[in-house]
Order: sequence, then C-alpha cells, then structure tokens
Amino acid sequence: MRIVVFGSLNFDTALAVERQPAWGETILAQGASTAAGGKGANQAAAAARIGRTPVAMVGRVGADGAGAFLRAQLAASGVTDLVRTDPTLGTGGAFILRSPAGENAIVVAAGANDGVTVDDLATVPDPDEPTVLVLQLEIPLAVVADAVRHARQRGWHVVLNTAPVRPGAESLVDGVDTLVANEVEAAQLTGVDVRDAGDAATAGTILLRRGPSRVAITLGARGAVLVSPAGAWHAPAPAVHVVDTTAAGDAFVGALAAAIAEELAEPDALALAVAAGSLATTGAGAQPSLPDRAAVLRLAPSVGVETFAAVE
Repeated sequence: MRIVVFGSLNFDTALAVERQPAWGETILAQGASTAAGGKGANQAAAAARIGRTPVAMVGRVGADGAGAFLRAQLAASGVTDLVRTDPTLGTGGAFILRSPAGENAIVVAAGANDGVTVDDLATVPDPDEPTVLVLQLEIPLAVVADAVRHARQRGWHVVLNTAPVRPGAESLVDGVDTLVANEVEAAQLTGVDVRDAGDAATAGTILLRRGPSRVAITLGARGAVLVSPAGAWHAPAPAVHVVDTTAAGDAFVGALAAAIAEELAEPDALALAVAAGSLATTGAGAQPSLPDRAAVLRLAPSVGVETFAAVE
C-alpha cells in the first residue's frame, strides 16, 4: 500500500518574539529563520520519514526559488515529487510568530495552493493501486470535496485532517475513512467543549456516527484520543522538552497515515502517532523538526495507551 498526500506546500518564515504585537504596534524579533512547510508537505515528509511505504506529494508551487527549495526538501525526506509548477501564482508562504515557550501564531498566504484542482490527482500513476490519500484544508474546500469523490471512485482510504477548520468542513466528514481533528476543530464540528480525553471521546463518537470508520482527536500536551467501532483509546503525550509546536499535528497525521498503510492495530497506531507528534515539538521549524522512524519507535513503547469504556 502507498500514501498519497494532496495539499499545501509553504515556504515558512518564523520570527522569535516575546509576545504578539497589537494592531498598529511594531516590535523587534529576537531572531528569524526559514524552513519548508505547508500542512500537506509536512504530512508527506512525516509519513515518509516514519513509515515503510512509498509516499508521494501532489500539489502546486510557484515558478520561483521558494518552490524549488520545497521540492528539494521533499526529495530529501524520500517523498516522490508529483508537484506541479503554477506559472501564474507564487509559492505559498506561512509567517510564524514563536514565543519563548514554544507557542506559535501563524498567518498563511495561499499562493499556488489556491490553484490546485482535482485534475492534479491525475498525475498519480496506477490509480487502482491500494492507496491512503491524505487531505487537509489549506487548499480550496471544493477541491478537497472533489478529491474525496475521486478517491472513493478508486477505493482509496481517505484520511482528512480538518485543519485549518472553516465553514463547510462538516460537509466532508461523511465521505472519509479516517478523520483527524484537534480539540478546537472537534468542538467546532460537534458543539462539544473538548477539555479533556473524555470530552474528546464523546466528540469522536459523534463524528464517528457521521460516517468515518475512525476518528482521532489530538489534545496537545495531553496526547490524543482515537475512536472507532472497535473501541476508544487515549494515549497521553510523553514528557518531552518543548521547543516549537509548529508541526506536531502534521507529524501525528503523517505517522497515523503510515500506521494505516502498514495495517497496525489501532492502539499501536495511536501510540506511534502520539510519539511522532511529541518528538516534533522538540525541534524548531516545521519539516526540520519531523522525527525519523527509529526515534519514533524508541519513544512509542513509553506511550501508555488507555482503553475507554464504549461511549454511547
């Protein structure tokens, strides 16, 4: 089985600041850095570094140096490049404010990510090959919906990460196999105030009834919850030294996709994904912080997966 990621590629610029500025205020950064990013590209790189199955990236960049850099970084992670160059739009960019505590605030300029269409998926060879298709919401919502239908026609397993959540995202839920949301996104999709693992299990069960066969809800430093017809599990996050949380969610998604492609049992898949997300917080930058398989496998056994009683 292979993994195909269809989504965004961004050139990230990160600024280290003591705090966020107010409107009309100018503050000085303590440092600046650039890195490869974009939720789609991050998830593809994470899946390739952690998993054993081939990973391909479908998306668009501009005809500029940033786009060439992003493609080179994907290749360095072992991702097959099915990215198109858009002659009319520049490469997407993300601008990140990072606090001393490792928290971040992000503004994204879509650029070429807004030019993708479902026809870009036609670049994927052997359409009948067993495939895990990974989607996010940094490309147009209508294109994501088209991609879900495209995958359904081919019998692909669809993983949807509802980030960044926006109006209309709820219409995609019934067409996917695996849904991944953080606590804020899960609350917006269900109306449940997700404050702890129990709330996440409740929200996950609501979402499960809408069509997916598996729902994962990430809880930041509290780990993640996975709900399926077979049960519900909570994996607390192991203690790590947090440097930057930028790509933690993407590492989780990439690792979960790898686990699905490898057909791991659901508690093992959850432990692998939580270990990957935790390790991603220990380094700075999006793709530079993504862990490799050996590091994730070393940490995963220390992730204690707890079983919930069935949620009615």
